Amino acid sequence: MMTSKERMMTALGRGKPDRLPMTIHQWQPFHLEKFMGGMDQLEAFLSLGLDASITPDVLRQKESSDWRISSRPEKVGRETHTRYVISTPVGELTYVSAANEYTTFRTEHIIKSKEDAGIFLKYWPDYYVDRKTLDAWYDRTGDAGIVRGFVSSYAQPGSWQDFCEMVGTQEAIFWAVDEPDFVHHFLAEITRRKVEFVRREFSGIKFDLIEHGGGAASSTVISPAMFDEFCVPYDRQVIAAIHEAGLPVTYHTCGGMMAILDRIPHNGCDASETLSPTGVGGDIRPEDRLTVKKVLGSKVAMIGGIDQGKLLSEGTPEQIAGEVRSCFETFGLGGGYICSASDHFFHAPVKSLKALADAAREWVY
Repeated sequence: MMTSKERMMTALGRGKPDRLPMTIHQWQPFHLEKFMGGMDQLEAFLSLGLDASITPDVLRQKESSDWRISSRPEKVGRETHTRYVISTPVGELTYVSAANEYTTFRTEHIIKSKEDAGIFLKYWPDYYVDRKTLDAWYDRTGDAGIVRGFVSSYAQPGSWQDFCEMVGTQEAIFWAVDEPDFVHHFLAEITRRKVEFVRREFSGIKFDLIEHGGGAASSTVISPAMFDEFCVPYDRQVIAAIHEAGLPVTYHTCGGMMAILDRIPHNGCDASETLSPTGVGGDIRPEDRLTVKKVLGSKVAMIGGIDQGKLLSEGTPEQIAGEVRSCFETFGLGGGYICSASDHFFHAPVKSLKALADAAREWVY
């Protein structure tokens, strides 16, 4: 019998593990507190019998006298809205982050003009990896699973996706159509910094897998042509640098994928996630799974496929087991597949997560 780490790494190498690997994509603090009794992410994985996929918080931003941040929180109903003011030698940048008990989101974006973009690129401080914290998580995880990491970012690892977080997705698309030269310049600069971060920080680092990309590259957000122009060339540079450090990469598209299945591997990734079904905003129907395996899975490993919303929150153990079987017989055909909740969830009962783990043990290669 393989360990969880061996099982997952074999699947990531497009091989056949002993059985279907089963995990989730990132525990949320709300769920750990409300449903898992305050466990940390590793304790939660172990308690349920899932293969662990640990995402430690280890990216730290360097302090800079040219990037001084002040904040002012304000209660707005059940949310907290915090206004941030960043002082630089040539002016201020501002943004507003809102938070509820589930998550955080922007109500005002940091870049609102080309002038803001110039200030950001000139003064935004670099990041580094807190190796002491990472090493502790890696050693503690051991054979229970894998440890995943990210490149430096404002909010998302992919350059296009990061740009969308900085300016707003709608504005990013407008800018890309109206002023593509400016967008390409900005993406090139962000990409250069990500590549420099990888080359500076990732040598000999204790990660098993690096996640790149983000939802804004999904085909339910931008067209395949925009994906080719504004994502692939920049993702390819960062992924190549990660490969130079000896680490595999999974590319994250938590929306539509059907229109870009053949395009995703062009960036050089080793795996693709999240295989999101229609119930959680993706466009992969049960009848599409074999097509996804043939087109995408013939080139890269795959991660995801399970509806983390309705199925895990409301489904019976029998329904969950049926979906796991369907994913194994399609996505998992011949190996190269890690079954997983496609993305974040908040209300999945413990019995549903145990049903996932139990079902996976039934499907052996």
